[in-house]
Amino acid sequence: MKGPLFYSKILLFGEYGIIKDSKGLSIPYNFFKGALKTDKSNSKEAEESNGHLKNFVIHLKEVVAKNPSLVSFNFDVLQKDVDNGMYFDSSIPQGYGVGSSGALVAAIYDQYANDKITVLENLTRDKLLTLKKIFGEMESFFHGKSSGLDPLNSYLSLPILINSQDNIESTSIPSQNIAGKGAVFLLDSGSTGETAPMVQIFMEKMKNEGFRSMLKDQFIKHTDACVEDFVNGNVKSLFGNLKQLSHVVLDNFKPMIPAKFHALWKQGIETNDYYLKLCGSGGGGYILGFTQDFDKAKTALKDYQLEVVYNF
Repeated sequence: MKGPLFYSKILLFGEYGIIKDSKGLSIPYNFFKGALKTDKSNSKEAEESNGHLKNFVIHLKEVVAKNPSLVSFNFDVLQKDVDNGMYFDSSIPQGYGVGSSGALVAAIYDQYANDKITVLENLTRDKLLTLKKIFGEMESFFHGKSSGLDPLNSYLSLPILINSQDNIESTSIPSQNIAGKGAVFLLDSGSTGETAPMVQIFMEKMKNEGFRSMLKDQFIKHTDACVEDFVNGNVKSLFGNLKQLSHVVLDNFKPMIPAKFHALWKQGIETNDYYLKLCGSGGGGYILGFTQDFDKAKTALKDYQLEVVYNF
């Protein structure tokens, strides 16, 4: 058996802000993908993945016991497949902020949920919120607390616009201009990041009134403006807001930016060759970059590996 493919995702805007009701925009990223497999594989990765799945099944049983009206699974088949060595065969790097656990959650729901909400039906806001809630409960196994957005994006393979925590919709974004000079890109920091400790740091910072004010008056303001600009294709305005957002993150989210990137981050703001922002919770993994001239950004960041996600 080989299940359907589920893709990674990129939260372009909204990291940390969506916890406090900022807007957000998440897009599927088809470069990385994963699928459930039950063929006999003796690889170390397959064994490790199968071990995680065994524990994940225990977690899912607890989820269903706690809230039986929310979701139910065909546990007989799921347990049998896991006992037979099923694993998640994935190219999505873990700890990189591109949704490795989200794709796994989407795959398990797709394969084993009873009465599942499918992509083919009319996805009303209520259905999207129900899916988000189910996925949040499922994914909490990996991160402690989950918004459910990563699996939602992976499951639907559509861009998701987050207006607020209880107002989300699938959306369309302007078509890529493959010949365009501008780009959104991923910069590999060379190390993995753990979500839970980063969120812990953020929650500690939230106890400080100054930090809370900054979040509302600057971080969320610029995040919301970036989302509006991106969805509406206002490139000039987008880069003005990105510069501000990059600055706010450098000033207030330093622990989430690996130390060796502080100078590089600042350089981008000063030269306007590129602007960097967090990709997911930060602390390692990928850093997101935006540039109006990818050749310039490539030259400035020649020591790093860059992957283009989207062309302007």
